[in-house]
Amino acid sequence: MVLINDEMRAVFEKVKVFSVATATRDGTPNVAPIATVQFQGNDEVWLGDNYMKKTLANARDNPKMAIFGWDPDAKKCYQLKGQVEIRTEGAEYEQMRAKMKAKNEAYPAKSLLILRVEEVYSCTPGAGAGDRIA
Repeated sequence: MVLINDEMRAVFEKVKVFSVATATRDGTPNVAPIATVQFQGNDEVWLGDNYMKKTLANARDNPKMAIFGWDPDAKKCYQLKGQVEIRTEGAEYEQMRAKMKAKNEAYPAKSLLILRVEEVYSCTPGAGAGDRIA
């Protein structure tokens, strides 16, 4: 189990919109801005789906995903990689749906994507950029 530690969480808490990367089964990349992101425990990231098209289609065909967070003040950056699961019902989906609807009742809150983190990399500029750290 990979742990998202307190230092990483502090970086991610400053991010307003996350860059989320997926790819089709044949490897065509996609990067999308996602604002509804919630960290669960030390190895899960929940992403709320209001308007996903390519990201959702990619996650269905190829469940690998990457997300990164950059804190320009601390000059620290982390990338998380793992497998994603899509949910459209159940307690976890309902929890994320309520969060999205609380922001704006007009949001469709179509699904919940749960990223189970398997790898963590540093993307902080310098000699360790790209190193796997967990």
